[in-house]
Parts: sequence; structure tokens; C-alpha cells
Amino acid sequence: MAIELLSPAGNYDKLMAAFSYGADAAYMGMTEFSLRRNAGNFSAEEIENVRALKEKTGKRIYCTMNILFHQRDMERIMTMADEIRSWPFDAFIISDIGLVPFLKKNFPERELHLSTQASCLNAESVKMYQSMGFSRVILGREASLDDIKRIRDAVPEMELEAFVHGAMCMAYSGRCLLSAHLAGRSGNQGDCSHTCRWNYKLHYALEEEERKGMYFPIEEEDGYTTILSSKDLCMIDHVRELEDAGLSSLKIEGRMKSIYYVAVVTRAYRKAIDGDEEAERYKRDLFDVSHREYTTGFFFSSGPVDAASDVSRPTSYGYERNYLFLGIVGKEVGNGIYELDIRNQIRPDGLEFIGPDVPLITASDIVLLDENMNETEKLDHGHKGYIKTESPLKEGYIIRTLSSSPIVK
Repeated sequence: MAIELLSPAGNYDKLMAAFSYGADAAYMGMTEFSLRRNAGNFSAEEIENVRALKEKTGKRIYCTMNILFHQRDMERIMTMADEIRSWPFDAFIISDIGLVPFLKKNFPERELHLSTQASCLNAESVKMYQSMGFSRVILGREASLDDIKRIRDAVPEMELEAFVHGAMCMAYSGRCLLSAHLAGRSGNQGDCSHTCRWNYKLHYALEEEERKGMYFPIEEEDGYTTILSSKDLCMIDHVRELEDAGLSSLKIEGRMKSIYYVAVVTRAYRKAIDGDEEAERYKRDLFDVSHREYTTGFFFSSGPVDAASDVSRPTSYGYERNYLFLGIVGKEVGNGIYELDIRNQIRPDGLEFIGPDVPLITASDIVLLDENMNETEKLDHGHKGYIKTESPLKEGYIIRTLSSSPIVK
């Protein structure tokens, strides 16, 4: 069985992008019970759209229910069996074991996937979850390649999934209390305020007593620094090693990221998995899309709290971004004239277009048209507009331009 590429879908547009740009499956949240409560998620009104897309593509959709359930949350979900049944989910991603009886009773035909929030890192735990009815375990992010191989050998029939790209937390498998402490918003209840990305001021050098000479990289801007913000995970150069270790699914983080992020990251990993001869060209986008410094996380480290591992050190700067996402090409309505889904102001100069199998198209013959088909110098978000060009565009292509401020703190 080929390894699965699993992409984030924070809303319906991102779900379409994930499938169009190469994902085999996508994970999405129900607003009340997802750890990305602010990602947009999906409402009951979108059921038919999601179902139609799933039937058209034949791809799989997983529902994240991975918050830590309080009593009120458990009581609420027990009343929602009929609503949940109407969604076209193939599996439920959960961390709270109290949900197992409810889900097995009401949805016996759907799979149970153990969330990374459960911090499953050894074969004995995997065997226990298997006995409870789980068909897949999303390993804790602290699992190394050696851990994965040993778990695979011990429990060969269990599917193993791991995050391979995206944001990391300065907490064990994302179990963080910092947001609740500083902002009154619990990351374990889907309302993380990302306090680890905030700017902090230090009055003394940061050095741990037992690790003389090992300093947190502190670079101040206006007197503040992001000492708690971890680097981003990127395993694009190690896809074969991940597959050889025994993973069934490679997971991309980012339900709160943009459509552009979902598209280019999914596309890059798709090409890497497929061994596409132009994979390196698609990989370049990973360094242009919004990201922090990259790391290989714990996959090659000697342990989950390895002081020498670069993941244990914070990034010394904020986000880096070289491109600005402008919009999406819509249907062709005339000879070389296309509708536009405008997300940022579009001007005719410096536009680039990318597609699922097209690394880059540049065009110098761009003409912008307003909603009345009159030529215009710019098109703004919230307005209807069109683009005219002889370039071979297709519906769903993404429009971008070089950012005027490539470093975003």
C-alpha cells in the first residue's frame, strides 16, 4: 500500500486545495471539538459540498475531535450522534478515550485514529489502543525514526502516522498550559492564543546552570524576543526514510494556514513521494511560503528531550515569507478571460501562477478587467474581477507575487 499524504483543511476552500494539489486525504475539524477552533472549520451548511467533493475525488476525510473533553463537552457530543452521522467522515481523530464507547456504538463502520495529543510513543501503548478498536496511531511528535521502526516491527498490523511538516510546540506533543496561564485561553480546548510566539523581554542572559555556554539565541527587536517559539518541522528531504521506517501516513500541519500554504506544501510532498523528476523545483516553495526556521524535529535525535537537538532551541526570528498570495483563478468565461477569486489586491505587474503540476508560469501580457469587463489598474479583495492573458491558465491555479517585505517578525 502506497504511503498516504494527509493535508490540513481548515475550511472548504482549503479542502479543495489539498485535494487538487495532491493530498490523498485531509483532516478537518468540527468547530466545538477541534484543537484548531479558530481555523474556520466546517458548519452543517457545508455538508453537501464536502460530500460532493469526496464523491468526486474518491479521497478520504478525517474528523478531528482531539480536544481534552470536560464534562460539559462530553455531555454535548452525546446529543450530536445524528448530526455527526450526516458528515462523510472516514475516521475520527481523538485523544480522549472516553469517546471510544460513544463512537463505536454510533459509528461502527468508521475508523478510530489516536491523536498525537495522546503522546503514544511505544509499542505496548499501541497494542493497548489496538485492543480498544483503534486502526491508526498518530505518534507523539517526540518519536524518532528508530522508535517508529521498532513499533512497526512489534505491531505490524497497526497504521502509524506522524507529522512531517509545519509548526511545532514548546510542549510535549502539544500539551501546553502557557496559553491558559497567560491569556485565559486553553490550547487543549482548541483556543490556543499562541503565547509561545509572543515577544518577551529578558533582563539577564539566558543560560541553564548545568549547561554552561549553551545559550538561547536571543535577537531583540524593540527590546523583545521570541524565546519560546520553536522551529518549524520539515522532512521533505527524508520522505524515503519515513516510509522505510514504517509510516502509513505523512501528515502536514496547518489548518490555520492559508490556501496558498496548503497548496504549495502539499504539492511539494506529493512530488517528493512520487519521485517526480522535478521534485526539487517544487521543494523551493517550502522556503518561500510563510515559515520559521526549519528543523527535522526529533526524528534523528537520541531522545524526546535531547538538549543537543535543534528542536529544543527556539527560533531566533519570526516568520519568513517571500511571496504574497493574491487569489485563485476561476472559470474561463471567454477566450483567455478568467474569473478571479481575489484575496489580496491584484495589479498586473509581477504576477506568477502555479498549479498542481505546473511549478511556475510568469506572464507579461496581463490585463485586469472589472466586473463590467472594463480594463482597470487594480482589483481589490471583496470585488468581482477578471484576468485576461494568453498564458495557459486553468481553474484552481494560484496567483502570487513577490512580497515587498520578505521577513515577517
